[in-house]
Amino acid sequence: MYLLLLCFGVLAGVTTVLFGFGGGFVVVPLLYAVLLGVYGADSEMGRAAMHIAVATSTCVMIFGAGMASWRHHQAGTLPWRQVRPLLAYVAVGAIPGAIAALMLSGSWIRWAFIVYLGLTILDSLLRSGFTQSHRSEMRAMAQPAAAAAGLSIGAIAAFLGVGGSVMTVPLMRRRGASMTAATAAANPLSLPMAIAGTATYALMAWNTASLGAWHLGFIDLRACAVLVLGSWLGIHMASRWIGKIPDGLHAKVYIALLCGVLLAMLLS
Repeated sequence: MYLLLLCFGVLAGVTTVLFGFGGGFVVVPLLYAVLLGVYGADSEMGRAAMHIAVATSTCVMIFGAGMASWRHHQAGTLPWRQVRPLLAYVAVGAIPGAIAALMLSGSWIRWAFIVYLGLTILDSLLRSGFTQSHRSEMRAMAQPAAAAAGLSIGAIAAFLGVGGSVMTVPLMRRRGASMTAATAAANPLSLPMAIAGTATYALMAWNTASLGAWHLGFIDLRACAVLVLGSWLGIHMASRWIGKIPDGLHAKVYIALLCGVLLAMLLS
């Protein structure tokens, strides 16, 4: 089990630094499937599998998004002027998002995850310009738009246990960003969501003793540690490709990865 988590942690690290996924699109389906396979759907762990997967993924994102943000900062690809106005709003939005996830059953969260993925894929395919190369300067957002976008990103990302990539990348692309800049921006925007969301998942379920000693609320600490190690390895290996993938190809691979995750969730 842990060797599998380590391998997928490496994949999560690669997708975090190159596509801004924050690891959630890899960690949530994987951990959900592993928990069901090991404990069974009718066990206490099985019934909480989606909550554990989302909470653990959110915790892993603190480390993955932080490391990937530093790598992009070193490479000079982070559009800080567009990112800074959104950070506080993302953190605030993450709190009600995590609370809402704890109030719903794992089945509802799973289907919300699937529906949101499907809508994101359709939006990216049907909206003109997403897969075309962008070379223009990214346009800054007005304060009201930044507040609305940041609160929405934080709430949805924390609810689903994913990074802000599915919202920030299309948003930044519509504002003229290259894929390198758009995916780079997704990492620091995932960080405040991950911190606020993790704290909420831990505090709101701190007395869930039935999940075992190695759980902080719904966060599986052992799985988190293995996934963080894998993410570090993946980010270290993939950082050499920052800014070197052709823009149009980068966008197409991003959509293809979303389709793969959607298929995995439908089959799990």
